[in-house]
Amino acid sequence: MFKLEKVIKDFSRAKKYFEDIVSYTIGPYTLDEIIKNKIDTINILDVRDYDNYIDGHIPYASHIPHKQIEENLEILDKSKITIIYSYTDSCPRAYNTALKLVENHYPAVILRGGFKIWKKFDFDIIKTDSNN
Repeated sequence: MFKLEKVIKDFSRAKKYFEDIVSYTIGPYTLDEIIKNKIDTINILDVRDYDNYIDGHIPYASHIPHKQIEENLEILDKSKITIIYSYTDSCPRAYNTALKLVENHYPAVILRGGFKIWKKFDFDIIKTDSNN
């Protein structure tokens, strides 16, 4: 249960929480720069449903639905950081996938705002022909 008094006075816990958010998430502008300049250093992983993926996804993104991640880990390069995204920040798919990855010793971060924010900022989007 949320207690305002506890939040106000628990500075060390709050500091740890916000440090974790900064450490384990990435913003869309930073991801766009990495795609343009260092794409070979990362994996990008879309964990949304297939229809949404083919309708539009971030360039260079692999698609593995969140429920199929454990059977498909070999698709990802374990030596690279995997940037995971789903629909929005409130969608737990990216967080659940990140948890599975780190449990298997894959470095992972989450795209803040998900695909919705990427699209809102008008970054490049790839559409896939579903007949391929």
